[in-house]
Amino acid sequence: MKLESFRKYCISKPGVTEEMPFDNETLVYKAVGKMFALTNSFGDLNITLKCDPDKAIKLRASYPSVQPGYHMNKVHWNTIYIDGSIDDSDIYEWIDHSYKLIIEKLSRREKEELSGL
Repeated sequence: MKLESFRKYCISKPGVTEEMPFDNETLVYKAVGKMFALTNSFGDLNITLKCDPDKAIKLRASYPSVQPGYHMNKVHWNTIYIDGSIDDSDIYEWIDHSYKLIIEKLSRREKEELSGL
């Protein structure tokens, strides 16, 4: 996976914005103001995604390039080092999972706002 493919996929989702709130290197993707993904904007690509805690443990056990979230809550976030060892289709599925976790927690008003986009 390349950075541009990751970016396009994330921002194609309803209600998603791309921001740089931490520094000039970290791209953050939010759905209705809630973060679901982040990545570095240069160097070796790695992405950090929200993940169900049980699934996070299974992914870390199955893929050496999936590690506890760097600078994040290790229970709810995974960092994936993009080294070619994981199919892009799996990464897209994990992005969808992360986005869905955020959307499920939105208030009714926020979900209505999102559906109107």
